[in-house]
Amino acid sequence: MNRDIRERRDRAAIAAAARTGAEAVGIVGGVTTSLPHDSALKHVAGRAAYVDDIPTPANCVHIAFGLSPVAHGRLRGVDLTDVRTAHGVIDVLTAADIPGRNDSSSSAGDEPLLATDMVHHQGQPVFAVIARTHLDARRAARLATFDIDELPALITIADAMAAKSWFDPQPYQFTKGEAEPAIAAAPHRLQGSIEIGGQEHFYLESQAALAIPGEDGDVTVHASSQHPTEIQHKVADALGVPFNAVVVEVRRMGGGFGGKESQGNGPAMIAAIAAKRLNRPAKIRYDRDDDFVITGKRHDFVIDYDVGYDDEGRIEGVVFDQKARCGWSLDLSLPVCDRAMFHADNAYHLPHARIRSWRCRTNTQSNTAFRGFGGPQGLVGIERMLDHIAHALGRDPLEVRRVNLYDRPGGARVMTPYGMEVEDNILHDLIPALEVQSDYHARRANIAAFNATSKHLKRGISLTPVKFGISFTLSHLNQAAALVHVYTDGSVHMNHGGTEMGQGLFVKIAQVAATAFQIDLTRVKITATNTGKSANTSPTAASSGTDVNGMAVLNACQIIRARMADHAAVLLQTNVENIEFRGGRIWAGDRSVSFPDLAKACWMARIHMSSTGYYATPKIHWDRPAGKGRPFYYFAYGAAVTEAIIDTFTGEYRLTRAHILHDAGRSLNPAIDIGQIEGGYIQGTGWLTTEELCFDAKGRLSTHAPSTYKIPTASDRPDMTIKLWAEDNREDTIHKSKAVGEPPLMLGTSAFLALSDACAACGPHFPNLDAPATPERVLRAIATANGERW
Repeated sequence: MNRDIRERRDRAAIAAAARTGAEAVGIVGGVTTSLPHDSALKHVAGRAAYVDDIPTPANCVHIAFGLSPVAHGRLRGVDLTDVRTAHGVIDVLTAADIPGRNDSSSSAGDEPLLATDMVHHQGQPVFAVIARTHLDARRAARLATFDIDELPALITIADAMAAKSWFDPQPYQFTKGEAEPAIAAAPHRLQGSIEIGGQEHFYLESQAALAIPGEDGDVTVHASSQHPTEIQHKVADALGVPFNAVVVEVRRMGGGFGGKESQGNGPAMIAAIAAKRLNRPAKIRYDRDDDFVITGKRHDFVIDYDVGYDDEGRIEGVVFDQKARCGWSLDLSLPVCDRAMFHADNAYHLPHARIRSWRCRTNTQSNTAFRGFGGPQGLVGIERMLDHIAHALGRDPLEVRRVNLYDRPGGARVMTPYGMEVEDNILHDLIPALEVQSDYHARRANIAAFNATSKHLKRGISLTPVKFGISFTLSHLNQAAALVHVYTDGSVHMNHGGTEMGQGLFVKIAQVAATAFQIDLTRVKITATNTGKSANTSPTAASSGTDVNGMAVLNACQIIRARMADHAAVLLQTNVENIEFRGGRIWAGDRSVSFPDLAKACWMARIHMSSTGYYATPKIHWDRPAGKGRPFYYFAYGAAVTEAIIDTFTGEYRLTRAHILHDAGRSLNPAIDIGQIEGGYIQGTGWLTTEELCFDAKGRLSTHAPSTYKIPTASDRPDMTIKLWAEDNREDTIHKSKAVGEPPLMLGTSAFLALSDACAACGPHFPNLDAPATPERVLRAIATANGERW
């Protein structure tokens, strides 16, 4: 059979392999096996190498940015005399020293790497110091004298709304039916608002890059980035060279959470500029304080709602107004705010809806991607509203949620406000299962009895579901490529466009390759992501890393496997239809050959043992001007029950118990997925409880270090029970699995609403708890519940 026929046959087999989800038989480490992270031992032993751990030549220089001291102003000039003469300083760069484009933005071209005539936020890079050591560079960067005509700064969403400071002249909106008439005609109506704070990524490894100059003006950049291809493009543009002159490599990140999707552009660009200028390796690493004040956060939101509903709490019409603090440049705010709109419905049918979004331009850091990418903010808005409806009706919030759920597939109530049919809703089965597992109803009754007799301590409980769309809403990003080699000893080397940031992507995709060839996982080599091997990659984001890269690797493996099967049929004197890969051997009836022996025999027969693979997500389409289409391939589901107790004197609280049931499809690696669910839930609770970003009136971030910005600690973790929902994905994803990156973060909403439920037990009024639910805000909510002014 010639190669074209074999490869066409194998491309068709990809979908069949995904449909059957053929699991490992007689091998160690195939799909559906619980395995540790491939770098787990290195992590705990301190041997995992990050950018700052890469051995650098003795002549490596170090870089630090000089930062704007004000939030907004006209930049007249900078006196760099003391900077240039400081100890260890080799050179100082300004915008005039950039050989190519002075732009670090991800798309809009509105974010200069180094400021020119204006500064737009406190902490904006204005110049860069190149020195012999990291400490010398940081010390020198503080010695500049700035000449800035300070201008009024817009800091808050309220500031921006009052000034009509928006990236678009009018709000973007989705409409379904006639929202306002439906609200007016409903038996009941209420209005409310919730403030939702931002969130610092707080990855353990701060932003970092190492650039090494090569021959002919080439440069290799080692970056801590979720998007190596964007780093490649931005570095090439800054140097004024073609993309093929830049290679970007990412072995691992010490966390990303979206904060290294676009925010790593600046460090990589300045390192490459310095490396080429001096013909010496150049490294930059942000200290934690610098990382806080330079980089963007999760978007703050204010969500107003106006809803009409019936006696059971069933929504008849709703208007959501979402206002987001985007910061000084566009960055990824357009798709982030779009996704907040996509998830304004969460798991609920909205027969008549208008969802409007204002993208506010402020003099603060340019907010960016963060795990969930706007979806969590949209979800929190409707979950708060449903609690408000339940309180007004005196009903259990779970019952109000239940009557509003999208129908089962095939039902009448399955169309989202953006025109996508919900074809895979499993919540009518998942939620009742969680109710039983968590003993929800008995616990709610016990809490009510406790609150009736306890004067100073109040308890609360909440069960909230999650429906999260999986795919990039920018459709062309839903693609991936891979490169796979089989060597003559039967070992496999694989490379793909996904990046490893601790989420277990590499081990999962290695399991896919091991299963495809039916060999032990130890025979599969995991390698660094490299733009010279996998070109034109999409970012590892939108929870799609395993979906698209796993299918691309499977494509490459199937192509090679088909070639090997053809030759095995010759060796074993049978038809290729009788060939079976199983247990590290290739079988034809009772005769077999080992995988290594077949690999060597194929090479001897001049059969090509390498292949690229490719995958593009099917079915998706999106008409943004019309606000209609199918932006997601499928939805991932889950639900969580959280119980909390508050001290009404101090506002302090504890999250005591959490039960989670989450939909991972047919999990490729249950241990990894459960870890992602636990981590996502904790990160979500941190966002909504302890993590508070505080800016002063001048736009200075005062919570810029671990001493003032409080992420959850081990002692904040409630007693947790986590289970996976055992049901295959109905779509043809890799081995019928589902994405488990972002959806679990939204399970933390149940913790926030459990605190709200406890506050509601303090008085007859709805408490209007805002996020993050710090002790101060809890006290304010208690006062509101009692009808008191705060």
